[in-house]
Amino acid sequence: MTAKIRRGEIYLVDWNPARGSEQAGQRPALILQNDIANEVSSYPVTIICAVSSKLKGYPSMVRVQPSEENGLTQISEVNTAQLMTIQKDRLLTRIGYLRGAEMKAVEDKLAYMLNLTAYTPSP
Repeated sequence: MTAKIRRGEIYLVDWNPARGSEQAGQRPALILQNDIANEVSSYPVTIICAVSSKLKGYPSMVRVQPSEENGLTQISEVNTAQLMTIQKDRLLTRIGYLRGAEMKAVEDKLAYMLNLTAYTPSP
């Protein structure tokens, strides 16, 4: 992966090899790691969050509507309980990005799931 990776972008990721309940195959993921770390070429990993169109409605999920900006073709959920640090070479193709209220909803849900701050749900 030679392209600049940015926080909030959605990439198609090669999740294999997977174990147990981990994601598998080629599926989308949201880049969570900050841009400073993403820009360091000698730092070969980034932090991602799984994105799935198999809607579960779990408390860890943030529902996202498909749009031209995010590149998703179906209603999907960002699963803030499926955090992984992966090699950047697992990133296959940039398909879009989350910004504004959608990214804020993911950040709020991450804070809730990791008990980092008092949880205030996004509208």
